[in-house]
Amino acid sequence: MNKTSSGMDENLAGALTYALGWVTGALFLVTEPTNAFVRYHAWQSVIVFGALSIAWLVSVSVLFVGWLVAFVIIPPLSLFLWLLLMYKAYQGERYKLPFAGDLAEQREH
Repeated sequence: MNKTSSGMDENLAGALTYALGWVTGALFLVTEPTNAFVRYHAWQSVIVFGALSIAWLVSVSVLFVGWLVAFVIIPPLSLFLWLLLMYKAYQGERYKLPFAGDLAEQREH
């Protein structure tokens, strides 16, 4: 496994891009400008968890059905994706979600 510019194993850095959702993804985009593996996961984190955050905010503003989505659907989906993506990155895999993974691949360079 390669090392990042900060000396961290890239699989650990890739997993950490998901640790606090889009926030750590954005942080790693700034701090790891050259590592393609970390940048891919950082972009995917920003895209996936940024979209889920926006979806949650929009859902909360809609009564009844929106609240159901915001409090029953989005949190378990976020948890599942968070665990899956951290695990896959830690295993050294460039796991690609539909749409978000394509966007991340385009932006990683």
